Amino acid sequence: SNDSKHPCTLSQQHFQQERYMLPSARESPMRIGELAALTGCTPKALRLYEAHGLLGTVARRGNYRNYDPEDVQRVQWIRQALSLGFRLAALQPLRSIDTPSGAAAVQALLQTRRRAIADELARLQATDIALAALTMELSTCDGAKTCRSPEPLSI
Repeated sequence: SNDSKHPCTLSQQHFQQERYMLPSARESPMRIGELAALTGCTPKALRLYEAHGLLGTVARRGNYRNYDPEDVQRVQWIRQALSLGFRLAALQPLRSIDTPSGAAAVQALLQTRRRAIADELARLQATDIALAALTMELSTCDGAKTCRSPEPLSI
């Protein structure tokens, strides 16, 4: 995958303690730039996550968003899910992952994704078998006139 185009690619300033305190050491809320630096995301990506409701209710002071240490973990969950092929719209269960029912919903989401991947792997394996059979069949031909029509594929 090409992580350099993802708005949350880790950068050299990821968890850079000299400039940004780690969340556990903080007493005051973070601004969007601080959260972006800690998570390797762009502020635009964080606003998108907020627009999808994935960060819950983000506190504001005037025009500024204020994030809590828990938001770092939420963004990390979102980033992990996106890297595993989930779409933002499917990630609503992450909003309540810290509750038993929310954790169960995330588990169900993960199991559904795993089943979809297993189905896709089976389809790809059947396609590979069909390609191998077709390759073998074509290798016995001397030319187009000696080749018979291929069998219909069952994939």
